[in-house]
Amino acid sequence: MSTIQKQKQKIEAEIRALEEMGGSFGGKAKHVRDSVFVHFPIIFALLTTFGLVATFYGFEKIIDEITFFANHPILVLLAGLLALAVTGRLYKKLN
Repeated sequence: MSTIQKQKQKIEAEIRALEEMGGSFGGKAKHVRDSVFVHFPIIFALLTTFGLVATFYGFEKIIDEITFFANHPILVLLAGLLALAVTGRLYKKLN
């Protein structure tokens, strides 16, 4: 067996060991995350709702600060629809 083949086998063994360690850590992290969510579902629901509403409200305030958009709300609507159409096509193309 050549030196290159031995090195290749060592590298492959190290990669397998790293993948196994990552899998066990991921399983432990998922368990902790799931148990916290199960214990406090209302807190997570409220935090998620707050985050979503705050994001929308922030976008609204930013758009209101831009005089052009404040004076032409139809353009904001069209830009939003265009963004949805583009992201939808991109999603469909990537799937």
